[in-house]
Amino acid sequence: MAGQSCLVANDWICWEYVTSRSQELTDATLEHVWITGVSVLIGIAVSVPLALLARRGRHWAAPVLGLTTLLYTVPSLAMFSLLLPVFGLSAALVVTGLVLYSLTILVRNVLAGLEAVPEDVREAARGMGYGPGRLLWQVELPLALPALLAGVRIATVSTVALTTVGSIVGKGGLGNLIAPAVNSSFKAQVLTASVLCVLLALVADLALLGVQRLLTPWTRASRPTRAKRAARTADVTAGAV
Repeated sequence: MAGQSCLVANDWICWEYVTSRSQELTDATLEHVWITGVSVLIGIAVSVPLALLARRGRHWAAPVLGLTTLLYTVPSLAMFSLLLPVFGLSAALVVTGLVLYSLTILVRNVLAGLEAVPEDVREAARGMGYGPGRLLWQVELPLALPALLAGVRIATVSTVALTTVGSIVGKGGLGNLIAPAVNSSFKAQVLTASVLCVLLALVADLALLGVQRLLTPWTRASRPTRAKRAARTADVTAGAV
């Protein structure tokens, strides 16, 4: 029928759905951002002490890394079922599950960053009177930032996707729209919510990349320096020829 509404036709792409459900989409997106952000921030706060514990030696590293890896292999439905008696049907249930999933990425990246700090830098700091706490906060963590932030980017993107699973308890952000729409074959809602999920992941990754570049300017400075050295070498070689 000519002029038939895209909602009535159940089209995949339907601007009428976006305009008529704009408030619902906005609320779901904001909830998605909130759950993701809180989960990643708590994950960072938990992963740093765990990485420091794992750095103490193999006796600590094996259990810490093994446990965080094991948690990542637990299916989301099983994870939420195990946490349900503690947190009930709440956002805390979803956030806790997402934090546990993020640890396998964050702990390994923080640990890799800390282990990459040159030992001579640590010795120089100790020689200047730096204690363990000051050494950690003013020397080791700043130098570990590239690896740490790379882990945060990966964890954030994966958490954006995993947040949708929270729809099983009604706290899944955009997943609250995707799950019922899949069951009812509401194509416009499935596609719109899914695209918003992908856009959230892309925006979060680009924003964190900008933060990483801002907080680690020395990683940008090293590239032009290498390029200039290569250019000078080429000029010298050409002159010799």
